[in-house]
Amino acid sequence: MKTLYETTIINSGGRQGMAYSEDNIFNVDVAKPPALGGEPTTATNPEQLFAAGYSSCFNSALELVLERDKVTVEKNEVKATISLLGDKVNGGVKLAAKLEVTIEGLDEEKKQEYVKKAHEYCPYSKAIKDTIDVEIVVL
Repeated sequence: MKTLYETTIINSGGRQGMAYSEDNIFNVDVAKPPALGGEPTTATNPEQLFAAGYSSCFNSALELVLERDKVTVEKNEVKATISLLGDKVNGGVKLAAKLEVTIEGLDEEKKQEYVKKAHEYCPYSKAIKDTIDVEIVVL
């Protein structure tokens, strides 16, 4: 399979460190959120980075399937909420995701149809299929 795009991010220091690209275009401080024992800060955390990536990728997939069918909408937006949950299986932690998809300019049936198509197309959705719980709410 031909690689269409790839990127590399390096982390130093885990949740109390930094993440950066080899070319230094991407460079962010990473810190524990206060809910996990960290101090208030403007640094990001892995869950925020995942939410940003998933919402952006899913919305791009939605735009692509709409465009492919020559369907125009007034507005589309995806809000991703990533949760870190306790894992009863091994006492560790696991992820869960909730996507709230707003599409203005389509009837409810068409909204559901295109969100389903986007979920089937989105690389993030494919990557986490059957590994984390994903709730999708169509608004």
